[in-house]
Amino acid sequence: MSDDVAAARAAAEERSALSHPPVDPDATAAYGDAPDQLIDFYAPRRSGGPGGPAPVVVVLHGGAWRAPYDRRHISPFAAFLAGRGFAVASVEYRRGAGERGGGDAVAGRWPETFDDVAAALDALEPLVRTHLPGADPGRTVLTGHSAGGHLALWAAARHLLPADAPWRTDGPAPLRGVVALAPVADFAVADKLDVCGAGVRQLLGGDEHFAERRPYADPALLLPTGIATTLVQGRTDLDVPPAVAESYADAAAKAGEVVGVTLLDGVGHFPLIDPAADACAVVAEEIAQLAW
Repeated sequence: MSDDVAAARAAAEERSALSHPPVDPDATAAYGDAPDQLIDFYAPRRSGGPGGPAPVVVVLHGGAWRAPYDRRHISPFAAFLAGRGFAVASVEYRRGAGERGGGDAVAGRWPETFDDVAAALDALEPLVRTHLPGADPGRTVLTGHSAGGHLALWAAARHLLPADAPWRTDGPAPLRGVVALAPVADFAVADKLDVCGAGVRQLLGGDEHFAERRPYADPALLLPTGIATTLVQGRTDLDVPPAVAESYADAAAKAGEVVGVTLLDGVGHFPLIDPAADACAVVAEEIAQLAW
């Protein structure tokens, strides 16, 4: 496939995924005082799995950790999962809002982006019990797309953070598993491939902080987690190439942990969260295998 054809297909996939109107949640709750410290809740629309209370799927949206991309663009995906019988908690978090270089928004805010994801996960159980009374927070699966996939892997590895990290936990998160979708899972490879336009360096505060902060933020350095993890990746993804996920899986294997990698032929970056795409149904099945 020529570069022009691949780029045209990727653009069409993005248009399709972002063409769906935002879906309003059933409830929204704050987990902090900042305007972006919010979680949207979607109640399950039908029973799923073997019965009993619905599992909870925590969704972390992507968008290169940049402010123009908020949780609204992933709300159709959240509603899709609710339609599959899951209770869904879609997390908003602070993202980069300034400008650097050619006028693009900076990726991420250090340390606020990480503060928020940690705080949201820590506050989740009582909020789920209040806003999703038919759900079982004891069966929680964490998922995220692209930059959100990075944050999902990171959140599941907080017990492996350096001892002085403010987000470190005493033990593994009480998760049934993680399903990371085209995640920015290995910062060294992502940086080499210029994923998200130097996004990983911006997320960590710039070139001067990249090396010192990587141990606090790079999932590939936080292994083995001891939590069941699956990566779902399109083989033709131009935004986050498969090499990034494959490198993370290799690092996990070297650490003695098996991480599942589902590679989808003819699939790019956005079909994974596009309810109109077959790939989205594959994602739901991967989540179901861990949740039920």
